[in-house]
Amino acid sequence: MANRVELIFDFVSPNAYMIWWPLRDLVKRTGAELDVTPVFLGGMHKLTGNAPPMIRDADVKGKVEYSMLEMRRFIEKHQLSKYKLHPKFPFNSITLQRMLFAADQDGRGVQFVEGMLPAIWEQGVDVTDPEALGAAVAAAGFDAKDLFERTQTDEVKQGLVANTDSAVERGAFGIPTLYVGPKDGPQDMFFGKERLAQIEEELEKG
Repeated sequence: MANRVELIFDFVSPNAYMIWWPLRDLVKRTGAELDVTPVFLGGMHKLTGNAPPMIRDADVKGKVEYSMLEMRRFIEKHQLSKYKLHPKFPFNSITLQRMLFAADQDGRGVQFVEGMLPAIWEQGVDVTDPEALGAAVAAAGFDAKDLFERTQTDEVKQGLVANTDSAVERGAFGIPTLYVGPKDGPQDMFFGKERLAQIEEELEKG
């Protein structure tokens, strides 16, 4: 039964921010369950030979400009006017992703994403500064000291690596990748924020 959406997620992707809010509305509207799977996008790119679109498509005439047009259209359609490109983009997200992994271990992965996305993609918090990051994590309702400590454990480090490897083995090559279907059953893969309508159709099939 298609009552679950799994989002393969890394904070460093602007598209992860873009899809989050309309996806949250979609799962609420359809009564679906939302799970977040933290991965490291940098590692995913190495494993798949992929690259950020602005680098990958830099030599393709008109493609980057069109991508920016589509992003503006998406922002307008979904009223994401608070979005701002992070001043240090592309930042190293490894600490954030390990924190998310640890929060997800506690059953609070969705809440961590919900709390941190505005800090990163609306307020431009310097996630490379431990003090600034810790303050943002605390403001989101989490124990920053605990999460920082857990980012240095083998369990969390290897868990994030395993998530990344598994996502690639399942066919993922970028963010956002989504899987619709039961956790232990057949799932359909969707890539990109533009697939929301298709995902909703799949969920409505039941």
